[in-house]
Amino acid sequence: MPKGEGKLVAQNKKARHDYTITDTMEAGIVLQGTEIKSIRNSRINLKDGFARIRNGEAFLYNVHISPYEQGNIFNHDPVRTRKLLLHKKQIARLSEELKNTGTTLVPLKVYLKDGYAKVLIGIAKGKHQYDKRESLKRKDVDRQISRTLKNYSR
Repeated sequence: MPKGEGKLVAQNKKARHDYTITDTMEAGIVLQGTEIKSIRNSRINLKDGFARIRNGEAFLYNVHISPYEQGNIFNHDPVRTRKLLLHKKQIARLSEELKNTGTTLVPLKVYLKDGYAKVLIGIAKGKHQYDKRESLKRKDVDRQISRTLKNYSR
């Protein structure tokens, strides 16, 4: 985990497979009611999530936070749009990056830091099918190399 990052709650492994991540940024999330309790229980899914800049504010879409089991009328809509907490300069930089065609904002990780839920969003550019195959081959070759080096060290 990078320095300053707390307890990892959820990770979007599919995003690293489908996109090339050029830059990352940490953001806070505006939560309602029992959402933080569900996040602490790791009941969050980032798989189909994405972020957008609207009217100078950043929002997180399609992130599923399951309703809290012990909650009653205070439970929330699991897939509601959530506001991201960023500085104006950060939002301006993100919107400038998003002007490029083919780039999007993708949530990569959700973790707890000093009692607050934080999301690591990445500026991502979509990969083609042949890029995905190439990265899988490279990963497989690296795994084989590390395996053979491990066998020689014995």
